[in-house]
Amino acid sequence: MTLTHSKNTAWADSATADPEHGGLTEFGEKVVREMQRLGMLVDLSHVSPATMNDALDVARAPVIFSHSGARAIDDHARNVPDAVLRRLKDNGGVVMVVGLPGYLSETVRQWTAARAGEEARLKSLWQGNPDGVAAGLAEWERTHEKPVATFLDMAEHIDHIREVAGIDHIGLGGDYDGMETGPAGMEDASGYPVLFRELARRGYSQADLEKIASRNMMRVLREAEAYAALHSSDPPIETKLPG
Repeated sequence: MTLTHSKNTAWADSATADPEHGGLTEFGEKVVREMQRLGMLVDLSHVSPATMNDALDVARAPVIFSHSGARAIDDHARNVPDAVLRRLKDNGGVVMVVGLPGYLSETVRQWTAARAGEEARLKSLWQGNPDGVAAGLAEWERTHEKPVATFLDMAEHIDHIREVAGIDHIGLGGDYDGMETGPAGMEDASGYPVLFRELARRGYSQADLEKIASRNMMRVLREAEAYAALHSSDPPIETKLPG
C-alpha cells in the first residue's frame, strides 16, 4: 500500500501537497508497523521526504518505492533524495525506477513548469476568453519546443541509485499504466530490452541485471513475509476510536 497519493492523508504527508503533519503522525507510524506485522509492503512512492524518513524510522522490514526516480538527477518532488537512498542500505528496501518522462528529465520538468506558468498568465490576461488562451498557449508551444526524455535518462537514474544505495536496492517500476508514454526508446514495456542493453554497455554484469529485473524485488517480498511470520503471534496494533 502506498501511504499517500498526490494529496495528504489524515496521517501522512504527500510529496506534492503542502505539509500538514511533518511526515507521519503517531497513528501513521502505527499503520506502518501494523502493515509490516501483516506482511504488507510499505510503499513510499508519492510521500514527502519527511514521511519517507519517519517510515524508515519505524520500519523493521524492507520498504519499497514502487515508481520513483532519483532526486539528484531530476528534482521532482516525487523522487527520492540521496539522504533517503543512503538509508535503504540499512533497511534493505528497493527503489523501482519510474519511466515517467517528467520524473526522469530535469529539462522536461522545467519545460512543464514553464508551460503551466504561461497557461496561468494567459488565463489571467484573457479571462472569459478560452479561445484566446488556447491560441496563446499554442503560440508559446510553437516557440518553446518540448524536450524529450529517453531511455538514457532512465539509465542515469539507475546509475545514481547504484552509486548511492548500491546494486541491491534497484528495481523497475515503469508506471506504464499511469502515463501517456514512456521515454523515447522505451515508450511501452516492450522497450525494457533497450534499457538492459544500455546498462550492459555501461558495465552492469549479468548478475546485476538479474537483480534489477527481479531478484532484488523478490528478496524484499521474501523478507517482508519472513518478518510477518516471525511476528505472527504479536497482537494487532490497534487504535480505538473515541466513544
